[in-house]
Amino acid sequence: MELGFSTEDEAFRNEVACWMAEHLRGDFECLRHRGGPGDEDAYPAERKAWEQTLAAGGWTCVGWPTDHGGRGLSLARQIIFHEEYARAGGPGRMGHIGEGLIGPTILAFGTDEQKSRFLPGIVQGTEFWCQGYSEPNAGSDLANVQTKAHRDPGSGEWIINGQKVWTSLAHESEWIFVLARCEAGSVGNRGLVFLLVPLDQPGIEIRPIRQLTGTAEFNEVFFDGARTAPSNIIGQPGEGWSIAMALLGFERGVSTLGQQMHFYREFDLVCQVARDNGADRNPMFRARLAHAWMGLKVMRYNALRMLSGPQDGSLQRPAMIYKYYWSNWHRDLGKLAMDVLGVDGDIVVNDPVRTRLQQLFLFSRADTIYAGTNEIQLNIIAERALGMPREPRPSLG
Repeated sequence: MELGFSTEDEAFRNEVACWMAEHLRGDFECLRHRGGPGDEDAYPAERKAWEQTLAAGGWTCVGWPTDHGGRGLSLARQIIFHEEYARAGGPGRMGHIGEGLIGPTILAFGTDEQKSRFLPGIVQGTEFWCQGYSEPNAGSDLANVQTKAHRDPGSGEWIINGQKVWTSLAHESEWIFVLARCEAGSVGNRGLVFLLVPLDQPGIEIRPIRQLTGTAEFNEVFFDGARTAPSNIIGQPGEGWSIAMALLGFERGVSTLGQQMHFYREFDLVCQVARDNGADRNPMFRARLAHAWMGLKVMRYNALRMLSGPQDGSLQRPAMIYKYYWSNWHRDLGKLAMDVLGVDGDIVVNDPVRTRLQQLFLFSRADTIYAGTNEIQLNIIAERALGMPREPRPSLG
């Protein structure tokens, strides 16, 4: 695994940095370091406009093939782009679900018609997507989805009934991809279908969820006879689980390096506060800060190792530890931030640094729960990465 970059790659790094410095200002200045996890409802209109500015500069979908609107960048240059984007304070991407999840899934498994219909809107930053996976009784246990889909015998359309929850930015999206049960009597990961569903239609209700942080980027989405065209299915009926798992594999792609740059930013804020209030002179805090820094380095090198494998949606062994590692590290950073703030962390004031660290603490408590709890992640590592005996499960018949 090559951990360095060529002279040409470093020139490309400078190109990205210069473009960001030129464009992330003026009307977009307010977006610096905004819109990340726990802050995703910040400036939605401006962030959508930013997506179109990125698109005009050729900075969306940079790793996609050129014949589908991307730049076809090498993996090294994709890493550089995501790192420099985050280093410059680039806002959380409104198009992340489209560009990082459903887009690669359509590229890998979609029909030519689906590629022609859906990929241009993602590249151009004009159509936004959300993810319809989790349900009230199917969070970490995703195979327990109960949302149902069946074919209209007349039109052939798919009719969907059920509920999804914790749906990021559904209220700002045009489309949702839905994992639903299409075979009566099926259980577990059998009998599922993967559908692409327009949100602006009768039979869909979106309800924002207000959180302790004061933000409401998550939603409940209710389907009551909602419809989608017969052609809006990825794969075949019954193949929904394999498509859904491949999509989650794409989630652990190159954008993880950008996520880590945001973590570096938060770590730097904690260090700044420690220097300002003298906490950096406390040996206990110095040790914890050093441990957090080492964790960031381990995370980066594992991500590079993870990205050195095939980028086809399959979960390689290095990728299986990633969610468990970063979520626990990030939660611990949030706790460290509050400890460094001391009693000031309990007081809400008009201080952007303190506010950001308070948000970090509150939101990071959920990191080890959403997208698979610690317990689920440890089972994945034990069973799929290490080949240990599977946890006993009820028979699916």
